[in-house]
Amino acid sequence: MSAGRHPLSFEQLTTINDHESHLRTVEYLKKTARPTIVLAASGMCAGGRIVNYLKALLGDKRTDILFIGYQAQGTPGNDIQRYGQYGGYVMLDNERYDIHARVHTISGYSANADQSDLLNFVKRMRRKPCEIRIVHGDDEAKQILKERFQLLLGDTSKIVIP
Repeated sequence: MSAGRHPLSFEQLTTINDHESHLRTVEYLKKTARPTIVLAASGMCAGGRIVNYLKALLGDKRTDILFIGYQAQGTPGNDIQRYGQYGGYVMLDNERYDIHARVHTISGYSANADQSDLLNFVKRMRRKPCEIRIVHGDDEAKQILKERFQLLLGDTSKIVIP
């Protein structure tokens, strides 16, 4: 980027701007198995365009799925991460899809702050918040974060897990 080149601007890049084109592309990839990299953001694989790609390509052993973000327990993304390596399955729109694709996970690319980032963020505040609501993450992780915030802030702040 500092050299003036954008990593997602190159001749072979195709962007999909509407649902009809998306569905045609999914069907084309399923039929042709053409080598392709699909960048599809959808958090936990619970909705959006990624679900169509997964339905079409999870059963193909030539497919690789790369997760670069956190997949919460109880979500299709977590099930794919957890059971994909064992030849498991995932439920998408109340249908079972066997996982024959290879599943990979790398960390460090998520836009979500981790626990230490959140604690440091609050620690550096000149004026501490009077209330913090913890709404994202697994139940155990939320409880631990709540306890750490309470240690950091004492009784000056109300820490809530709604």
